Amino acid sequence: MLRIFSHELMNPKNFVITLELVPGRESFGENTDTLIGIAKDAFKDGRISAVSITDNPGGNPSLSPDILGYEIFRYGLDVIVHFSCRDMNRMGMESRALQLARLGLKNILAVTGDYSGKGFLGRGAPVFDLDSVLLSAMLKKLGEKLARWDDPEPFFTGCAISPFKNSEAECQAQYHKLDKKINAGASFMITQLGYNVKKFQELILYHKLNHPNVPLIASVYMLSRRSVRAMYKKRVPGAHIPAKLYNRVIAEWETPVQGLKASIERTARLGAILKGLGYRGIHIGGVHRNFKTVRAILDRMDELEGTWQEYVEEFEENSPDTYYLFDTNREYSKKQPLPERLKEMFTDHLPYKIFNAVHGMFFNKNARLAPFYKRLAIFLEKYNKVRVLKYWIENPLKILFLSCQSCGDCAIQHIAFQCPESGCPKHTRNGPCGGSLDRHCEVYPEKLCIWVRAYERLKHAHHLEKFMTDNVPPRMWELDRTSSWINFHLERDHQKNGANAR
Repeated sequence: MLRIFSHELMNPKNFVITLELVPGRESFGENTDTLIGIAKDAFKDGRISAVSITDNPGGNPSLSPDILGYEIFRYGLDVIVHFSCRDMNRMGMESRALQLARLGLKNILAVTGDYSGKGFLGRGAPVFDLDSVLLSAMLKKLGEKLARWDDPEPFFTGCAISPFKNSEAECQAQYHKLDKKINAGASFMITQLGYNVKKFQELILYHKLNHPNVPLIASVYMLSRRSVRAMYKKRVPGAHIPAKLYNRVIAEWETPVQGLKASIERTARLGAILKGLGYRGIHIGGVHRNFKTVRAILDRMDELEGTWQEYVEEFEENSPDTYYLFDTNREYSKKQPLPERLKEMFTDHLPYKIFNAVHGMFFNKNARLAPFYKRLAIFLEKYNKVRVLKYWIENPLKILFLSCQSCGDCAIQHIAFQCPESGCPKHTRNGPCGGSLDRHCEVYPEKLCIWVRAYERLKHAHHLEKFMTDNVPPRMWELDRTSSWINFHLERDHQKNGANAR
């Protein structure tokens, strides 16, 4: 009999267990047979509510979660399909969503996705036409259409949250984006991987204060020598492994039997702690060979349920530099050396002040001269002079100061006057992905994440009330290579419904 994941998760009396499966680069073979076998054993065990299936993890090609999920679904086990924004534009994503609905696979984990890896003859083109916020909104709208088409079940959309961020800017950005995802239509949350119990506590407190009716699931992972090394060396975007834990796991796996035993015990202890903290369930990853280890974890969790507090200290991190959302008694700002302060002043704070003043003067529909600018835009278009404005004034200025990509639908005002097309490899307009590390970009680690820079610009200017408050529509591709200045004043861009520039 099929266990319906959404029904089990929405019942507050349940503690739900889900299991992550990672398809390989094959349609048939040992890896695929192993995953099917794990799913069958999970169904027989009876404690697993659903398996989740990754979508080209690491940006590398693998068997589609849709077809593998459908095969598992037919065996009676419910499935959560990972749905990333990396590989398809919005038409392709809507088509895929309709396909999943037809297959009966309605549980979706909507994620922005890892950056593109290597496929046939090299790296694939990263798409990122939508982000996870917009994908959640698309699935909600599509679900409403399904209801009108007599489909009895809407999509049950989940989102990811990365609470394991050390800096103030990254931490605040993740929680702001979580709010956006839930407002867009996400119905449950799954955490990224981490081992700092204080961050787990921080998230559960935020959840209870802001989204108590949206179920929250925590990720736990069976750490092997190979996986912990990859995570520690930052090869898994968003995963956080402290040095102390890394050294311990490497030592444990010097003897494989001891390493496996220790990994099962650690996973069970963390699972028991998370249940004790009030999480609605856990999401188990790192199981690639058989279901026996999952069974051992769940059995051990049952044994530890009454004593979970004894193991909390094992998962605590006490770095003085780690920012905590509710720790208002600590001062996290560091005194920077004079050269760094000067660099920040001239590359961030001063440009923000100038852009903010200029933008407010020329690109604010409530500005005193706004009617004049609109008449000027109409005149330039009527007499075919827009090209003169674009190529002799707009392009030189915006390319020089913003590395403008000429999208025609400018969004710099949403990111403290930074360009999401040139500044972010994933073109994020509604907040950062979860892959940043120590304030730096997942894809280009030599650069600060533009959302970190946005937060720090706004904080310095005492404008934090503007941080990630806008719900930004996707880029309007029909405006590509046109003048964003003219598009703004003639109300063609995404601000045409009255959103003011900031």
